[in-house]
Parts: sequence; C-alpha cells; structure tokens
Amino acid sequence: MARPPPLGELPPGYTPPARSAAPQILAGSLQAPLWLRAYFQGLLFSLGCGIQRHCGKVLFLGLLAFGALALGLRVAIIETDLEQLWVEAGSRVSQELQYTKEKLGEEAAYTSQMLIQTPRQEGENVLTPEALGLHLQAAVTASKVQVSLYGKSWDLNKICYKSGVPLIENGMIERMIEKLFPCVILTPLDCFWEGAKLQGGSAYLPGRPDIQWTNLDPEQLLEELGPFASLEGFRELLDKAQAPNVAQELSGGCHGFSHKFMHWQEELLLGGMARDPQGQLLRAEALQSTFLLMSPRQLYEHFRGDYQTHDIGWSEEQAGTVLQAWQRRFVQLAQEALPGNASQQIHAFSSTTLDDILHAFSEVSAARVVGGYLLMLAYACVTMLRWDCAQSQGAVGLAGVLLVALAVASGLGLCALLGIAFNAATTQVLPFLALGIGVDDIFLLAHAFTEAPPGTPLQERTGECLQRTGTSVALTSINNMVAFFMAALVPIPALRAFSLQAAVVVGCNFAAVMLVFPAVLSLDLHRRHCQRLDVLCCFSSPCSARVIQILPQELGDRTVPVGIAHLTATVQAFAHCEARSQHVVTILPPQAHLVPPPSDPLASELFSPGGSTRDLLGQEEGTRQKAACKSLPCARWNLAHFARSQFAPLLLQSHTKAMVLVLSGALLGLSLYGSTLVQDGLALTDVVPRGTKEHAFLSAQLRYFSLYEVALVTQGGFDYAHSQRALFDLHQRFSSLKAVLPPPATQAPRTWLHYYRNWLQGIQAAFDQDWASGRITHHSYRNGSEDGALAYKLLIQTGDAQEPLDFSQLTTRKLVDKDGLIPPELFYVGLTVWVSSDPLGLAASQANFYPPPPEWLHDKYDTTGENLRIPAAQPLEFAQFPFLLHGLQKTADFVETIEGARAACAEAGQAGVRAYPSGSPFLFWEQYLGLRRCFLLAVCILLVCTFLVCALLLLNPWAASLIVLVLAVMTVELFGIMGFLGIKLSAIPVVILVASVGIGVEFTVHVALGFLTSQGSRNLRAARALEHTLAPVTDGAVSTLLGLLMLAGSNFDFIVRYFFVVLTVLTLLGLLHGLVLLPVLLSILGPPPEVVQMYKESPEVLSPPAAQGGGLRWGVAPTLPQSFARVTTSMTVALRPPPLPGAYVHPASEEPTWSPAATPAASGSSNLSSRGPCPAT
Repeated sequence: MARPPPLGELPPGYTPPARSAAPQILAGSLQAPLWLRAYFQGLLFSLGCGIQRHCGKVLFLGLLAFGALALGLRVAIIETDLEQLWVEAGSRVSQELQYTKEKLGEEAAYTSQMLIQTPRQEGENVLTPEALGLHLQAAVTASKVQVSLYGKSWDLNKICYKSGVPLIENGMIERMIEKLFPCVILTPLDCFWEGAKLQGGSAYLPGRPDIQWTNLDPEQLLEELGPFASLEGFRELLDKAQAPNVAQELSGGCHGFSHKFMHWQEELLLGGMARDPQGQLLRAEALQSTFLLMSPRQLYEHFRGDYQTHDIGWSEEQAGTVLQAWQRRFVQLAQEALPGNASQQIHAFSSTTLDDILHAFSEVSAARVVGGYLLMLAYACVTMLRWDCAQSQGAVGLAGVLLVALAVASGLGLCALLGIAFNAATTQVLPFLALGIGVDDIFLLAHAFTEAPPGTPLQERTGECLQRTGTSVALTSINNMVAFFMAALVPIPALRAFSLQAAVVVGCNFAAVMLVFPAVLSLDLHRRHCQRLDVLCCFSSPCSARVIQILPQELGDRTVPVGIAHLTATVQAFAHCEARSQHVVTILPPQAHLVPPPSDPLASELFSPGGSTRDLLGQEEGTRQKAACKSLPCARWNLAHFARSQFAPLLLQSHTKAMVLVLSGALLGLSLYGSTLVQDGLALTDVVPRGTKEHAFLSAQLRYFSLYEVALVTQGGFDYAHSQRALFDLHQRFSSLKAVLPPPATQAPRTWLHYYRNWLQGIQAAFDQDWASGRITHHSYRNGSEDGALAYKLLIQTGDAQEPLDFSQLTTRKLVDKDGLIPPELFYVGLTVWVSSDPLGLAASQANFYPPPPEWLHDKYDTTGENLRIPAAQPLEFAQFPFLLHGLQKTADFVETIEGARAACAEAGQAGVRAYPSGSPFLFWEQYLGLRRCFLLAVCILLVCTFLVCALLLLNPWAASLIVLVLAVMTVELFGIMGFLGIKLSAIPVVILVASVGIGVEFTVHVALGFLTSQGSRNLRAARALEHTLAPVTDGAVSTLLGLLMLAGSNFDFIVRYFFVVLTVLTLLGLLHGLVLLPVLLSILGPPPEVVQMYKESPEVLSPPAAQGGGLRWGVAPTLPQSFARVTTSMTVALRPPPLPGAYVHPASEEPTWSPAATPAASGSSNLSSRGPCPAT
C-alpha cells in the first residue's frame, strides 16, 4: 500500500482517496446504512478470500453437489393433462370437477372424432350433390378403419358409443342386438339413406347371410327372432327409430336412427350458413360429421369377461391403447380419403391428436438446447478474450456458461425431487431463460475481477471482487426469486409450476455464481500469475508481461499553473527477451505531457483517473512502445472507454436529458393507449404449430363450428322431488343465456326432467285410454297396452315401505299433476321405471344419474305380484342438464356466458337448489374472470417487495423508489407493446409481466448501486456508474437475447409469440431504461452520495511553501482563484521473470536514458509489489 503523500505537496485541502470507505467523511444521516453495507461487504470479502484459499476444494465440492442434484432429472414427470395444467387446485372449478369425478368417474361418457369439410376455393357452397358425395366418401373411409392389436382386429362397431341399447333378459339376443345397434354418428348424411352406410356391425343367424344395416329388414328380423324371445321392447324401439327420409333437406337439421330423440341441429352439421329473407337455408361453407367412441373405461368394461379378450389379459390400459391407435389411423385415412385434385378438403381431428400435440409441445428439443448453449459458450469466450494474455478471460467465460448450465440442470433436478411436475413451459422456455439470466451475473463478476483496485494483494483479489459485486448479485438474484415466487400467485397450475421452477433455478444460479464461480476466477488468477495462455493453460504465454497500475502519487515540488492544464506523468517499464541471447532488456522511458483542459465540465471530471484498470487502459499513450507485446489500437477500445468518453458525456447533457424524458413520456403514453388494445384469451390455434393439418382443422372449427357441449350439474343436499319447480326455473334461466343454442320449436327441451315428465304423461294417456275402453281394471292390466300396464303399476305405488300398494289410487291420482309436477311420493319410484323402460330417452337426456337407479324389468304377464313392487331409486346426488353453446368467438363472449351461468346457479341456490355449470368453457375460461385483478395484485405486491429488498440491501429508500418507478414504467410499456403486437392476455403473459419486474432489476440495480457509491456531483456519479456498468449490463442483455434466440426456432408459434417476442421486448426495454432513463433520473433526482470528501473552506487559498531545488510549484492563477490543478502520476510496469543465470541487463539503445531522479513518482513510496513466477509444474 502506498504511503499517503504529505498534504504540503498537494493542493490546499486535498485529501487522498482511500482504499475503503472508512477513512472517508460520512454524510451525516447515511452513516448507519453505510456501516451496514460495509459490514455485509466485509462478510462477502471474507467469503471470497476463503474461496480463493480453497478454490480447488470449493470447485470440486460445488460441482459434486450440483451434479448430484442434476441426477434428479431422472425422476422428472412431464404433465400433459389439460385439467391438471389449467385448473387451479382448491378453486371453485377444481372442487366442482372433483365432485363430478367422485360421482361419475375420471372420464367422460364418450370421446368425439370429427371430420370437417371445406371447399378449397374460399367461399364456395358445399350444399351440392358433388360436395355431399365427397363427404360420404371421406366418412365411409373413416368409418371402415381397422387396427390390429393384441392379436385382435378392432373396428368402429366394436369401440363406438351406442346410445340407448335396450335391456333384454336373453343374453345371446342382447349381444346380437348390441352388435347391430347403430353407432352414434352426427352427420349431415343422416338426412339421406346414404347415412346408413356409415354403420358397421353384423350378426350371424344360421341359414342366412350376415345381417348388416345396409341389408337389414327389421320386420323380417323380428319374425325370425320372435320364437326365441319376447321382443316387445325392441319392437317398440324400432317403432321409434325411423330410417332417414331421403327427401328431407338439410334445412332444419337431420335426424339419427331415432327420429324422436336424435335430432342434429343445423349448427352441429353446417358452418358458414347463409339464408334468404324468409329464413330458408341457401348455402353453407362447411360440413361436419362427428363419430362418438367409448371411453377407455367403458371399452374395458364392455369387453371384460368377453370371449374375444379372455386370452390377452384385458386391461383398461390396453383399452386406451386400442382407442388411441384407432383414432390416429382414423385421422390419417380421413385426411387422405379425397384425391389431391378434389374441389373439397377434409380436416380430421380426435382427442388423441390433441394429446399428441401436448406431448410434442412438452418434449425437450435437444438440438435447440445444445445449439443455444454452444452459442452462449462462443459469445462468452469471444467477448472475454483479450489480446493481452494476462488480461484475457476466455476460459473463465467458457467455465461460467458451463457452470450456469449445470446450475440450471441441478435446479430442475431439485424441482423434480420436490415433486414439481414439468410442463411445456418448463421444457421449451426455462432452460434458455435461466441461461440468459444466469450468465448476466457471470459477466458482472468477470468484469469486476479485472477491475480490482490498484495495490490489491493477490490473495485478496477474489474477496475484493465479491465485496464490490456481491451486493448487486444478491440484489438481482433475490429480486428475481421474489418475482417468480410472486408469479406463482397466478392461479394456473402449469404457470405456478413454471414460476416455482424458475425461482428454484435462479436460486441455484445464485449459489453457483456466489460460491463456485469465484473458485473458477481464483484458478484463472493462478493461471495468469503463472503466465499461461488463456484457454490453452498448459502452454506458457509468449506475451507474459503483467500490468500493474500504481496509485496516483505526488508529482514533486515543481509548480504547475493552476487551472491551465492537466499534467499527466506516467512511468512505464517494458521488457522483452532477445531470442538469440536470452537477454532481458528493461526500458523505463519517462513520459510527461500537458493535456489541455476540455471544454465540457463533465468531460473534465470523467477524464480524471478513477483508480481502475479501465482508466489506465483508456488513456492515450503518447510514446512509441517497442515492447515484445504491443497491442493494436483497436484492442484498446472497450465499452467502458465508450461510456466514459462518448456515451455518458452525450447522455448527461441538459438537452439530451430533456429529450430522453420527453421520449420516455411519449413511449409511456403510447403504451398506456396500447394497454387498452390488449384482449384476454388464448386460442388453441395459438398453441398448435402453423402450417400443420391440426392447425387447419382447429382454424376451420373455430371459424365454422364454435360449439361447446356444457352441462348444468345439480348436486345432492336437497330434495329433488320437492324442488321440481326450482329445477324447471333453473333450466329456463340457463336456457335464456345468449350463448345457449335453443332447441328447434318442434322439439322439447333436452333435459332428463322434461323427458321423464313427458314419458309419464305418455303412459298416463295410454292408461286413460285402456281404462276407458275396459282393457285395464282395478284387478287386471294384462289386456292393456305395455304403457298402460306400466302406468297401472306406478299409480298404485304409495312410497310407503310398510304399505307400498294402494289400488284405490288408480282413479284418484295422476302421474303428473295439473301444474306439470310429479307427485313427490312417486318421484323416485317412477324414476326407476323410466330409466329401465325408456333407454333412448335416458340416453338423449344425458342425465348421468348418481346413484344410478336400480334395474327393474317390466313383466306384463307376471302372476305372482312381485313385479308390482318397484324399488325406489336412492335420492339423487348428481344429475345434469345438457346444453350447447354457440357464437363464442372472443374471450369476452366466454366471460359473459360464465358470469350469466354463475348468476343463474346463484339464484337457484337461493331456492335451495345446489348447481354449477360444467364443460370446457367453464374449465379453461374461468381464469379470465379474475386474471387481470390477480395480475395487478401480483405486480403491486412484487413492486412493494422489490422496494423493500432494494431498500434493505441498498439501505437507501430514495434509490429504491427510483428503481421501482423505472420497473413500473417498464411493466406498463411491455403491457402496452403487447397490445400493439396483438398478443392476448392469458396466464402465460401474466407470468412474464410479473417476472419482468424481477428481470428488470438486472438492468437497473447495478447502475443505482454504482451511483450511490460514487463521489461528486449527480452528473459525475451517473457517468461513473455508466462507465463501470455499461459493459456488464450490455453483455448480460446480449447473453439473455442469445439465450432467447433459440426460442425463435421453435415449431410452435405460441413459443415464438408469447415467450420469444415478449421476453425480447422486455430485454430491450430493460436495456433502454437501465442505461438511458435511469441514469438521467439519477442525475436529476438521485439521492446524495453516501461518501463525500470534505475540502477546507477558506476565502483565500494559500500556496504551500515552495520546495527547494526549483521545479514545479503549486500556485494560484489570478483569473481562477478558487480552483486548483489535478495532477496524476501513474506507472505501468511490465515484468518478466528474473534473468537466467549468466544473463545480463543492458539499456535499450533506441530509447532515451532515464534515471530515478528524473521522475519523482518512481521513488520512495511505490506500491509496486513484485512477485516471482510460479514454480514449474
């Protein structure tokens, strides 16, 4: 350490700069904050020195620990279930979904496979015989799909969903009827006989060909099967099921095989319809057919114990595999069904297709991950390489990027061990985002390590580095972790998992940067001290000079005119070795010159030495250097030099500040307008890659068939029998919603309560006719019709377990009263009879009763009287009313429908009916009801937390307030730019917006901390902060952009738009606000310095006594009485190893001779500490 020069040799009142803050004069109220930070920095200093002493051990143990955590990736689970990804655990929707699963099981009743046909020429009419013929061709091809698995052949008839199969006591007949029973297919072809060609299935009868729907004569079949079993129920079923009328037009929709119960509305079959003024259908632009398949559970139950599967170990997993294989083949053949030159095109889709998309979306792209990390390695190595091998840090850059990669892997492994499921955001985005954020701190530490204060002992270099940068690294990392933890407030499991994983990864990056990377820097310092090449550290450096700067020293006793010029005296020593004789030549040329004072007052302060390596390297060298290692002029340029000499002087001029504030205000105002353009929503077409067949289908479906099947679920906890009026009112209120598709005027509402009541009224009418005609009496019903007999059995029920029958009620009561309500005592008994006797009506109602009513078979010819005792169904705990929603194009439409449905349920709750809506709109769009409120809450909480963290670590609420102000402006501007880019607001952008507050700290806190710890005026401190932070902040931003660059190559447009574009805009905004707006604000509104130098205040500035021997003396210019000259003396010494034995030292012939007396700065109190070379290894 250099001895402080006597004050008599310097300007009046001059105090030499100290190495630490302790000798400085503290600014009043800032003593406590400065002491606390000094204490914290002291801990960091001790940590760094300890790491440097044991760098090898620390590096080994750190890599071992991170590697062990990275092994946790072997147990990682990738979640692709949409419900698990998007439904908040514990929310209202989650509780409703759980209730549904408890009552009905995990799966829906059926899965849908869809075909959409559109013309290749936009706007053409598809209601033509040619277009319908092509649709028939595609549908028939799809319906004939077969797959072979487990040694069996599986076709549509085996796996399709069949609605309303009647109960028959004869098992053989029941199986045969089930094979012949038609699959449920919603198609416009049902308006024509050709629709029957889609039905498969066959049955064998001895002595005749296989029976199929294309050659079936139902009447003849009944005649042949009549002797074997009673088929009255099936005969009634066939009476209800009528073949489609060939002459019927598509206007008004089509009917399935049951004309009464299966009516397909126009909106289910036709898209892009146009009508004449009278409402008659004129044209349409799309056709749709929907094939319904059983769920895996249903398929497993259907074939369990069957002779076809008894030898393959039939399981539910195998059933799911069969369905998936059939669906993939269905989509493939349907898309290939039409020739390439056809006028129509087919778009096919299945539930398995969506699962495949989600799996592909969640897969890790090894090529992009490797490419991104290789690109980052190349950037880090190139930017940290130097011409001077002793200053080069290319190997440090490579090691830092690899360390961050290991930290990211260890963080994700820790998340896997903690049970946090991975998802598409984790695999597609987080590796690149974490890489960009983690490398920022690597650059910061590496830059700081090369700027150690002059005279720092070698064994304290790492401690000094952590002391200077540890606070910034801790502040940015803690803010990032807090930001991602706050983003976990978003009530979406997928995004909550992503936020928690990001927070854990940032924590692992922080540990790696603060504990392991300093060990890498220490090893590199050892390499530099041993004069080895960078990267190729096994080889000695041909340019082994080490540059050490000497603290500014006193010039001497010669007088320099005050205020006239800056005097810079530099002593430089160069050495080179002659290859032929191995002679070491040492050259010490004196250098002293006057620098004219700059005209800009700020520049005059910036050009004064700052005591850093950057200052030394930035000075112009006036003399020729004939050293063995002479750097090129371009190599002396760096970002710090640019910031000191060009950027800061330009930015901190008054008119530039005004321009920055005006432009920032304009950008903020424009962003506020753009924020009004942001719409809510996330369509499935945004997730699926563009240009694929799946994207084409989803686009056509969204355009032409925006229909959603939903249900109004009624729970248990109330008496259904006494709440019929409230149930009818609830249905009416729900039906009045704008988005609910009304049923045709000729069709009754599709609810189980209506079907149940209408069925009771029908059998009541049959009973009345039989009673009037005498076919049914008090004591006999055998001569009456089937419906009349059923009514007879119901009318005598009392609902009393002790006396269940009362024949006197036959004429005194009705099954449905005049108000249209079912008698409460008859409600559950009649429910049992209806469910068993009207399978088509039950299937059409989609009631899904739980508990299911017991099975009861009507036997008209029972003579024991046991058939009169009908078991009552248990009180219902689950039932549902189905609805169709249409016209939902925008998120606002969904939100309006959800709010209306919830209001209807709340109103019904006041009447004692517990109900909730169910379906995909309520499952996935419910989040938008409170998404913006959640976003604002999370951002406000995070800004408060950021203020507290910054105020705690910076110990300056003033600076923390400015940082939070800039972060808030960044968030608003990012939100507004999203509006101009057409990016919709969903849970994913909300997470990025919340995380932007933490990421923005990376660009602001370094500048703010540099401003606080600098001395001088606000302008000078802002300039010095820019000088020391421009390079690491810029490198960090570039590294973040390089990490994000790999996202631009994703096949998913969703990744590009919602992650790459948004995060890139965020990085550019952070760079702009951190390096432009914040310095301007600090130069105008910045807090006072924490450390100031006090000068003696005197009306006169006295000159010290003149030194003897002549030369320069301090004097005061008469025109500038209150100023004094700045004198700088610095020394640059290039050292070679000691001469070899026998070698000699001789002066250079081409350089002027020099003696120690010629330059006072070289004498006496030099802090140059010469260290010998490292021993050979």
